[in-house]
Amino acid sequence: MYSANEGDIEGIKELLDLGTDVNFRDDDERTALHVAACQGYSDVVQLLVDNGAEIDSEDRWGSTPLGDAIHYKNHHVIKLLEEHGAKPPMAPMHVNNSREVPEYEIDAKELDFTNSIELAKGTFHIASWRGIQVAVKKFGDDEIADEDKVTAFRDELALLQKIRHPNVVQFLGAVTQSSPMMIVTEYLPKGDLHAYLKNEEPLRPTKAIRFAIDIARGLNYLHEIRPEAIIHRDLEPSNILRDDTGHLKVADFGVSKLLKVTNRVKEDKPLTCDNTSCRYVAPEVFKNEEYDTKVDVFSFALILQEMIEGCPPFKAKKENEVPKHYAAKERPPFKAPAKSYAHGLRELIEECWNENPAMRPTFKKIIPRLEAIYNKFGHKRRWKVRPLKCFQNFEAMWKKENSSSSRNGSSRSNSSI
Repeated sequence: MYSANEGDIEGIKELLDLGTDVNFRDDDERTALHVAACQGYSDVVQLLVDNGAEIDSEDRWGSTPLGDAIHYKNHHVIKLLEEHGAKPPMAPMHVNNSREVPEYEIDAKELDFTNSIELAKGTFHIASWRGIQVAVKKFGDDEIADEDKVTAFRDELALLQKIRHPNVVQFLGAVTQSSPMMIVTEYLPKGDLHAYLKNEEPLRPTKAIRFAIDIARGLNYLHEIRPEAIIHRDLEPSNILRDDTGHLKVADFGVSKLLKVTNRVKEDKPLTCDNTSCRYVAPEVFKNEEYDTKVDVFSFALILQEMIEGCPPFKAKKENEVPKHYAAKERPPFKAPAKSYAHGLRELIEECWNENPAMRPTFKKIIPRLEAIYNKFGHKRRWKVRPLKCFQNFEAMWKKENSSSSRNGSSRSNSSI
């Protein structure tokens, strides 16, 4: 075991020549092949396999040499073990009884990745399923050994099964009985709000408000679900997608929380900017305090302001500096013309990012206020409609001609007298 850990080829050969069992196990049921796979020693792995090492031996935790190689991302060892017939790790949600297979289960063979396109972060892909394009979130083999990530996958799957709303991305099914595990949702080809804002820059107030109403309706649905409301907790433009009609849908529930018996939740450990976007997260989350649905209201306010300003909150500041400004009660400045925030829009944004979560309005109250503001903007635009320039020119010519005709008529009348 020591020689395998050190990569000592000669030492291993000497021990094998002396008759040492190549499949000797320590107190944790681990073999030399487990150790070499963890360390990434391809030559040691090859030597042990050539001398009869068991490819799929399991330690006390059920991990195989291939599972260890995948966990430590030792790709040369992974390929070598697979060439010698190592079985891929069992999916954590695998069931032995076919009657226990969930109704949403999709056969992995039905997903065609032939012309697959990577969407984001290396985990999201476009695939074909039963003749339609779908978005697939893959849960890689290297993540199976990470209990936190397995739990997050289970939680996201549990949430997605509960959700059905026009402003929330539609869950289609999942692959849980084989590896890699996957979540399959509808594919929205128009991309996310982040990319849209990057191209469009500031939006007209009416368009920004219409988008905001879509987001608010989706979040109101999540917050009003009974008996367990859902907190998104990771609301940002890249997690809001556009459908074919131009409407928005809330997506990506990887870190969402269920409000069960209590009305507040707390992160298991403090957040860092490595695992979430700092620019849109409410200060109480980064302070590692208990929080509720109002964290989504805070994020919503920042997104609404970004749509009108044309730039992310505190754009000039580094990502990891932004939470400190929120904690110090600072908010992104309003730089767009005051008319862009007319009819109470600015006041609504300021209420939504209030330092005190209890003072932030619910989406149930935000929606009618946005609708009223939208109607006022629309009414104002209708009254400001002006004739096209060509019609203005035509009107001037018509008046001039009439005036000329009137003068000529008067002259003729005077002459006859």
